[in-house]
Amino acid sequence: MKRFYNDLPQGEVVAPVDVEKRRLTRLKKRRKIWLDVHLWLGLLLGFFLALFGLTGSILVFYEEIDTLLSPELFVVQAPPQGEAAFRPFADIQAAAASVMPTNAKLGFVDYPGDAQTSYRLAYNVPSAVPDKPDVWKVYVDPYQAKVLGKQSIDKADAILPSALTPFIFQLHFALLAGETGATVVGIIGVLLVFSVLSGLILWWPLTGSWRRVLTIKPRAGVERFNHDLHQVAGFYTFPVLFAVLLSGVYMNLPNQFMTLVKQISPGTQGFMDSPQSSPAHDRAAITLAQALDIARSRYPEGRLNWMSFADGDTGTHRISIKEVPGLSYFWSERLVTVDQYSGAVLQVDDPATRRTAGQTFIDWQWPLHSGKAFGWTGRILVFITGLACPLLFVTGVIRWLQKRRAKNLKATKGSKLPRPMGGLGRGEIEHPRI
Repeated sequence: MKRFYNDLPQGEVVAPVDVEKRRLTRLKKRRKIWLDVHLWLGLLLGFFLALFGLTGSILVFYEEIDTLLSPELFVVQAPPQGEAAFRPFADIQAAAASVMPTNAKLGFVDYPGDAQTSYRLAYNVPSAVPDKPDVWKVYVDPYQAKVLGKQSIDKADAILPSALTPFIFQLHFALLAGETGATVVGIIGVLLVFSVLSGLILWWPLTGSWRRVLTIKPRAGVERFNHDLHQVAGFYTFPVLFAVLLSGVYMNLPNQFMTLVKQISPGTQGFMDSPQSSPAHDRAAITLAQALDIARSRYPEGRLNWMSFADGDTGTHRISIKEVPGLSYFWSERLVTVDQYSGAVLQVDDPATRRTAGQTFIDWQWPLHSGKAFGWTGRILVFITGLACPLLFVTGVIRWLQKRRAKNLKATKGSKLPRPMGGLGRGEIEHPRI
């Protein structure tokens, strides 16, 4: 307000009512700009927002969906001792390797989520397609070290993944277009972040009428109901939607995202900055089972979450341990990185060892994106927000069509009104016809 008074000509006296009107006029002009930004981003990218939202909602419960579709692979009969009767992981790995080709390479291991769930070991098998292996999963009973079955996840020469969950994941992450698709999705994510921010700006009431923007008007007409539904749904899902979109940008454009974070918080490390194993020098590599024993002997607290096998000559074994006591109420994961030759613990990453604010920010991206940071509450919130994305797209398109129809109707009625002086515009002179 003070700035507005300073902009007035010296000596001009303006009534408070006029000041408020001028302020609203100025704000409405700015609002028109943001409305155009929001409109075109929504029309161009709203379909992708709806697609990402629906597929994301499905992936929130991908483990439960997989179990429901293939219970014979995921569900096991637990003895009275429960997880205490698990066979050593070396036996599990040996059983899985026995049903895979000798050139298959172990990549990732999902630890049983509870006492009734199997091990899932992912293998890469060389294929005829250069630099693209076939991906298989082997399911092993943790109590008997018995293979329950194996499943083709992604064939290198196939157009689409053969399993449902990988298909949805590839659609969500890369629009089924590989690395190029992942980059495109990342760019779309950046634009969608600006779209939801512009929506928040448009939601903000210029006159302080908060009730109008926080509720749906009862007994409203179709147009008003659609407007209020779009506005209210956008506002209440904004916090989760913004966090999910931002974390999605990080996962699809990690290098660019990390460059920006490091500028704000120097010293922050990303996944690509993790320590590497020292060169072999003719040393034999330790097994993933040995790396697990080293990690658990040092950090016995918590439940195993997942493990990844060292990739390449300088790769490292990584062991994730969740539900670690005393770390964080919202996200209590500890990640241990082990040298694949010496067995030395190269890095321990958890909420108690954060080095920078940027590191904390980065480490929260996946938990926030999946909703797992807040347990079932977080997963349900992400699920509902994903379902709201197609609602926002549809109500936004309907609102645009309503305004477009009203504008065309107004123009049509205006053209039918009688015009003065034979239809000439104001100020024109009608000359007599010759």
